[in-house]
Amino acid sequence: MERSAFIHRYGALFEHSPWVVERAADRPRTDDLHGDLMRVVETATGDERLALVRAHPELAGKAAVARELTAASAAEQASAGLDSLTQAEFDRFHQLNAAYQDRFGFPFIICVRRTDKAGILAAMEQRLNNERDTELQTAITEIGEIVRLRLKDLP
Repeated sequence: MERSAFIHRYGALFEHSPWVVERAADRPRTDDLHGDLMRVVETATGDERLALVRAHPELAGKAAVARELTAASAAEQASAGLDSLTQAEFDRFHQLNAAYQDRFGFPFIICVRRTDKAGILAAMEQRLNNERDTELQTAITEIGEIVRLRLKDLP
């Protein structure tokens, strides 16, 4: 597949971070597209990896309320029930999002399609105890799972 077609087809896989796919388009590809894409992330600078994580929206956060999520993020959050929270659940998400952001300096990331809102809340509470480097790597791993599922959804 030529570079421009590759970028057009896969450019939105990484939330507001087309640079990953653009770099992958310039490298030799294998039969493992997901692996090729994640190698770009693995070889990115620390600042680039942090920017990739920061490009993701908070779960059930302001962007969701304002309907400013990408189509993929909106569908993924809805699949976990985050589009129909009670006020108490919304307040808890808001509280944990703020605590997480304050502690780590980036949003909590989890592949919501593999869990539900109770599982997400439990993970948020547990992961607040992690060290920053551990949590950054966990966020990158979760982004990898998000991308793996998005790839499977492509026609």
